[in-house]
Amino acid sequence: MGTRGVVDRNQLFVPTSLEEYVAKDNFVRIIDATVDALDMAALGFAEPKGAGRPPYPARDLVKLYVYGFVNRITSSRRLEAETKRNLEVMWLLRGQSPDFRTIAEFRRKYPDALRHALKAAMSVMDV
Repeated sequence: MGTRGVVDRNQLFVPTSLEEYVAKDNFVRIIDATVDALDMAALGFAEPKGAGRPPYPARDLVKLYVYGFVNRITSSRRLEAETKRNLEVMWLLRGQSPDFRTIAEFRRKYPDALRHALKAAMSVMDV
């Protein structure tokens, strides 16, 4: 008896682009478009200032939180894990993978702005 078609784990796998892995009707595309339409300054997110390594864009972290809210993922550690294993989240964040401390610090730094952003996104998406 033969075996099912399996892939050799040592075989080279080269993904062409994340765009090909996320369907055109996938809900993350709605999250992406909705958060892109939000006025981040009006919601209370400050522009980064000063020297040093540039921070993750607030818009991208809001997308991650909206994704987590819709999928009932509230833990910063679980959100970090999603950025490394979930193709939808990889697409949504354009390949960025903030660590759990960055995710948690963003929540602590902008609690009101994040709440307003989530409310605005949910009202537009009618979730």
